[in-house]
Amino acid sequence: MTILGIDTSGKVASCAVMSGDKILCEKILYTKLTHSQVILPMVKEVMSGCELGWKDIDGIAVANGPGSYTGLRIGIAAVKGICMGAPGIRCAGISTLEALAYNCLAFQGRIIPVMKARPKVVYAGDYFSDRGKLVRLAEDRVAGEEEFFAALDTSEKIMLTGDHCAEIKKTYFAGSENVILAPAADRLQKASSLCAAFMNAPQYEAPPDKLMASYLQETKAEKDKAHR
Repeated sequence: MTILGIDTSGKVASCAVMSGDKILCEKILYTKLTHSQVILPMVKEVMSGCELGWKDIDGIAVANGPGSYTGLRIGIAAVKGICMGAPGIRCAGISTLEALAYNCLAFQGRIIPVMKARPKVVYAGDYFSDRGKLVRLAEDRVAGEEEFFAALDTSEKIMLTGDHCAEIKKTYFAGSENVILAPAADRLQKASSLCAAFMNAPQYEAPPDKLMASYLQETKAEKDKAHR
């Protein structure tokens, strides 16, 4: 399978093409959340660099959350548009946290991806990497960071990744040798990890009109509506 990955869930925009276990091309750009301006030109550049057309793409994987409300909608809308215009291309929405765990697939042990949601509140996942196979240990969640990390069993090695992992390590696990940080290059979103997740978990495939963002918490519009 040749998979295109698109991630607009955070501060970076990322696009990649992966064929089998080979990354043919990947581009990651720190955009300060201007995803609408950069993601489609990035897709065009990556595919052009690989000398690929839409007929060569079997599927598209997109980050479906958690993450930036606007960013997620931009990426999902782009994939819906592409797949509706090219019905032969399959698509899948992949958890941003699961994709971050795929960044650390070479690590043997428990992986905790953590992203900042708002002050003292995090999006957190709980995964285990075993010989290159990723297993979800618990559902992704939004939680108070102190509540989540105070209950973490650190008797075995744990790798933290995600945009908030360095702060979590410093605040809660500064003295723990068992809680380690992912390499800096593996702490932010990578579209190639979305591709790998799609290939390893085809159950995420969905019709383009069924692609939806998973925010894990109410959007501002939902909160405003509830308070009217």
